[in-house]
Amino acid sequence: MNVPCTPSEAVEIIKSHQRVYIHGMAAAPVELVKAMTARAHQLRGVEVVQLHTEGPAPYAAPEMAESFRVNALFIGANVRQAVQEGRADYTPIFLSEVPALFRSGAMPIDVALIQVSLPDRHGYCSLGVSVEATRSAVVSAKYVIAQVNKYMPRTHGDGLIHIDNIHAFVRHDEPLPEVMAKVPTDVEARIGAHCAELIEDGATLQMGIGAIPNAVLASLKSHKDLGVHSEMVSDGIIDLVESGVINGRLKKIHPGKIVVAFIIGSRRLYDFVDDNPLIAALDIGYVNDPTVIRRNPKMTAINSAIEVDLTGQVCADSIGSKLYSGVGGQIDYIRGASLSEGGKPIIALPSQTKRGESRIAGMLKQGAGVVTTRAHVHYVVTEYGSVNLHGKSLRQRARAMIDIAHPDHREALEREAFERFGTTRE
Repeated sequence: MNVPCTPSEAVEIIKSHQRVYIHGMAAAPVELVKAMTARAHQLRGVEVVQLHTEGPAPYAAPEMAESFRVNALFIGANVRQAVQEGRADYTPIFLSEVPALFRSGAMPIDVALIQVSLPDRHGYCSLGVSVEATRSAVVSAKYVIAQVNKYMPRTHGDGLIHIDNIHAFVRHDEPLPEVMAKVPTDVEARIGAHCAELIEDGATLQMGIGAIPNAVLASLKSHKDLGVHSEMVSDGIIDLVESGVINGRLKKIHPGKIVVAFIIGSRRLYDFVDDNPLIAALDIGYVNDPTVIRRNPKMTAINSAIEVDLTGQVCADSIGSKLYSGVGGQIDYIRGASLSEGGKPIIALPSQTKRGESRIAGMLKQGAGVVTTRAHVHYVVTEYGSVNLHGKSLRQRARAMIDIAHPDHREALEREAFERFGTTRE
C-alpha cells in the first residue's frame, strides 16, 4: 500500500506544459489545488482541464497566467471571469462525450488531481459525490494524485479506485462544500407547478440544481412511482424517496435505483448517499448517453435556459457573446427524453430577468450560442404556463411563445413576430 505524503510532495509530479485534470463539482481536492498553485513560480504553461468545480480556483487568478491556463469544459463561477477576460479557454462539448475525449487520447491527461473516501478493508477508495468524467480521467491519466478525506461519502457504482492505483495521496479531512436549497420565489414556484403538471405518474426524472428544480420536486408530493436517471441530484429527492414517491419501480433500466453521475447539496444529502445501495453513481458517458436515457419510458427532462427565441432556439451557455456556463448535458437529455416512449423534454425559465428584460426573445442576442436547436425543443415553461412546440410551424411557435411571455413584453414580441412571419393568428 502507498504511504501518504504532504500536499507539496504530492504535486511535485506536475511538470511545466503538462495537462492537469481537476476532480469536478463538490469533489475538487482543495488541498491539492492549493499545493499546485503554490508551485506557480516553478511551473509554466500548465493546462488545467475541469468541469464545474465548487470552491476556489486560485490558479485562474490574473497573476497565475504564465503558470496555468484553464480549459473549462463547463464554465463555473470560479473561472468565469478568467474565461470572459480571455485568460482561460472554454471547450464546448456534450457531457456525455467528455469521458471518450480522455480515453481516446484526443485530450490526453498527464496528471489527475482527485478527492476520494477512506479506503475500505480491501484497499478501495470511492470517488464519492462526483464520478462524472473523473473516472475516465483516472483511467487515462499517467499519474493520479488523491486527497483522501473521511468526509467524502462512499457511493456504489463506477467510482471505486484501489489505493495501489494512486501514485501519491494526501490525507486531509475537510467537509465538502455545501450548496443549500433556496426557498423558491413566487415566479419559481409557479414554474415548478407548471412543470409538475406535465410529469406523469411512473415517469423517470432528470433535473439539475437550483430554485426551479427544487420547486418542481416540491410539487410532486402527490405523484406515484417516479424514478430518477439524471446527471445530478440535489436535496429535493430525499423527502420524495422517504415518502415513497420516488421508488424507481417502473424504470426499465436500473429499476429501483437512482442513477446519477454527480451529487451536489447539503450535508444531509451527502449522508443520504453514503454507502446507500439505492444510489448508482456511474460514468457520465453512460448516464448521459441519449440511447441509454431513452430506454426508460416517460423520461421527463427539465433543463434551464438563459433565453429562448420565438422559434424555439435555446441559448443556455452565454449572455450574448459573453460566455457564462456550458453546453453541459442539456442536449443529451432533451434528445434522450424526446426519443423515450411517452417522454417529455422541458425547457423551464422565468419570463423575464431580474432587470425586467424579456427572456422570450424575438431573436437571440448577437453572439448568443444555440445549445438546443429549435428542432430539438418540445416543451417550454414559464410562470405563465407551458407550450409544446414540437410539430409546430415557426408562425405557430411564435404565437405559443408570446402566450407564455411576460405581459409587459407581449406587444413588442407581437410586432417582432409580425415583421418575421406576418400574422401569428390562425
